[in-house]
Amino acid sequence: MKVADFLSPAEERMIVEAIKEAERNTSGEIRVHLESRSKKELPKRAAEVFNELEMQKTELRNGVLFYVAVKDKTYAIIGDKGINDQVPDDFWVEIKDNMLTDFKSGNFGEGIAKAIIEAGKQLKVHFPYQKDDVNELSDDISIGD
Repeated sequence: MKVADFLSPAEERMIVEAIKEAERNTSGEIRVHLESRSKKELPKRAAEVFNELEMQKTELRNGVLFYVAVKDKTYAIIGDKGINDQVPDDFWVEIKDNMLTDFKSGNFGEGIAKAIIEAGKQLKVHFPYQKDDVNELSDDISIGD
């Protein structure tokens, strides 16, 4: 499966809208990155993409990356230091497990969108939206090789 064929245009819109909805309630920043294959071990590659997208430069270090290697059928969720210092150690595991259920059913877009909404709810607890909040990162899905 090609990266371009992984999500339909409607699924892409659903994911971007989920990001916007989640970010309306939190100062946290959420990105989705898709690429064909992970060039390294999954956690290392996801962390590398996190840095390439400059997600570590948010003021509160509260960025979250949803990384998917389409052909490898693998994915990771990476939270920055500000988030990981606040949430329980198993926080990302539960969201990843819920995504897996949707992925197994072929509901990739829905699985990602639901995970984004859930992450947003949790981010709201620790990083509520501030009236002077600025969208520090693009809401668009980034695509790699």
